[in-house]
Amino acid sequence: MSATSTVQPGPPAARGGRTGSVVMLVLGILLAMGGFALAVGGAFAAVAAAVQGSTGYFSTSTERISSTSYALTSPGLNIMEGGAAARPPVDVGRIRLRVTPAPGAAVFIGIAPQADVDRYLSGVAHTEVTELRFNPFRVQYRDLPGTTVPAPPAGQSFWTASSSGTGTQEITVSLQPGSWAVVVMNANARPGVTVDLQAGFHTDLLGPVAAGLLAAAAVMLLIGVPLLVAGAMGLGSHTGAPLGPPPGSRPGPLPGYDVRPLPPGVPGHDARPYPAELTGHLDPVLSRWLWLVKWFLAIPHVVVLFFLWFALVVTTIVAGFAILFTGRYPRRLFAFNVGVLRWSWRVGFYAYSALGTDRYPPFTLARTDYPADFDVPYPERLSRGLVLVKSWLLAIPHLLIVGILTSGSTYWWGREGDYLRSTGPSLLGLLVLVAGVSLLFTSRYPRPLFALVIGLNRWVYRVAAYTALMRDEYPPFRLDQGPIENPTEPPHPGA
Repeated sequence: MSATSTVQPGPPAARGGRTGSVVMLVLGILLAMGGFALAVGGAFAAVAAAVQGSTGYFSTSTERISSTSYALTSPGLNIMEGGAAARPPVDVGRIRLRVTPAPGAAVFIGIAPQADVDRYLSGVAHTEVTELRFNPFRVQYRDLPGTTVPAPPAGQSFWTASSSGTGTQEITVSLQPGSWAVVVMNANARPGVTVDLQAGFHTDLLGPVAAGLLAAAAVMLLIGVPLLVAGAMGLGSHTGAPLGPPPGSRPGPLPGYDVRPLPPGVPGHDARPYPAELTGHLDPVLSRWLWLVKWFLAIPHVVVLFFLWFALVVTTIVAGFAILFTGRYPRRLFAFNVGVLRWSWRVGFYAYSALGTDRYPPFTLARTDYPADFDVPYPERLSRGLVLVKSWLLAIPHLLIVGILTSGSTYWWGREGDYLRSTGPSLLGLLVLVAGVSLLFTSRYPRPLFALVIGLNRWVYRVAAYTALMRDEYPPFRLDQGPIENPTEPPHPGA
């Protein structure tokens, strides 16, 4: 099959306009992505501030720790070490520790500089908690030997904060620079310490941090989204192809392929084609080994598509508002979004979704003579009501099917009532892998397998077009296999 492109470079003015659109799109994407990230961070901070405001502290569960020695200690808690130069200009936060001994027992808890604790417990048998996690609870100890009997802890003067007595004891300390240690002992300094421990944290910075992040996010989004939309519309007007074929028309076959109708009686002969046209023509000859590195060769495309798909999500939301108020999908945004899907399909056809060609995909949104193509006819009118429910409610059955086809993750209930996840190849990925192995050992791509792979991809892209609000027609639950959607299908060269 000829690899000569029929796309001609545009005039200088058009190329200049396209360059300006690319610059606006790139700046818009970067600003919008940054704004979105800040908005998410600000939202989490605002929720955390609300939760903290209702309880006062973020608290862990209450868990039991114990030792047969004289004391339980923490390892050195190194906080902003550096002396006065490291002291923050504001109060970063406070730590609250609560310990509850056995009924009737008296317990001591204190926090002090690590050096003072080391001198106090020098030669004393004590236990250091080397690891402590609360979710799930996990504790590890390290026993330090000694023969000295310690003096009662409450009588020591070096404690920064301490509490002693029966019942629950609590200390609260502000985060200050230095190396600190927490000590839990029996109040009478006898060996054998068992307590229930709960830790909590409070900070006054969540509210200001949330407000600052949300304000910065608003500024970045207010600048970035219009730039992104303007760039997308500019590129949509420079695709070099019509915004959609006239109703009822179908793109012709690529050169070198003989398209013949399906005979009557074949399933799908009378099926009405869905207005989202995906085609893919298998190369007559494919390399045995190139598929092994196509994932690497496609990385530049994957990087570009990552940003383009972010832009597609934003422009789809903007188009949704336009449809809601006008009943129309902005034409240039429509062309841009179809172009992103087309680009994605070309890369997928080359690499991870089909392995159908060895010809490297072009970096363009426009239609070319590449052996894989995708197009959606432009709808003059769209339902204002359906735009509110298409992407998330009506599409749920198809999204579940697409998830099965393209996701390799499996979930099931664990013994403790939590979800367990198993990750492996998706159904589509497994079929493509089988095709690659067949190429490696036989130099042939099984034709029925290729037809099935294209049919699965066709289903995925129909759903993508529907959830991107491009059509009101509900996608059929139908697997239309073959390079060109029924009712016509090209034979493979040499058939």
